[in-house]
Amino acid sequence: MSNKPKVAFICVHNSCRSQIAEALGKHLAGDIFESYSAGTETKPQINQDAVRLIKELYDIDMEKTQYSKLLDEIPPVDIVITMGCNVKCPYFPCKHREDWGLDDPTGKSDEEFKKVISIIEARIIELKNKLI
Repeated sequence: MSNKPKVAFICVHNSCRSQIAEALGKHLAGDIFESYSAGTETKPQINQDAVRLIKELYDIDMEKTQYSKLLDEIPPVDIVITMGCNVKCPYFPCKHREDWGLDDPTGKSDEEFKKVISIIEARIIELKNKLI
């Protein structure tokens, strides 16, 4: 059983931003915290542009290890990060909560996706450094 802090990345559909954050959290900060993502609704698959770009940029195949999940499918967490869905997120017990206020790149250009991915990467590294 790991005693690393557990971080939940929460977004309504758990198909794009929160999935990117889970993948990058595992990749960039897996030695410091455990990453999970979930939503209040699910999609049948992870956003295919996100899947393609994360594979291209980081060589991570999100579809091998991740899927769209509801909040009750993840363990209790220490930190909740909401992605900025412009909706009221449900109460999810935690010790610390923050909102990253990210625009949803779904349906937008690769450049818009890459901007959001870059912001998520920087914030994952900031969070990792706070927890070291």
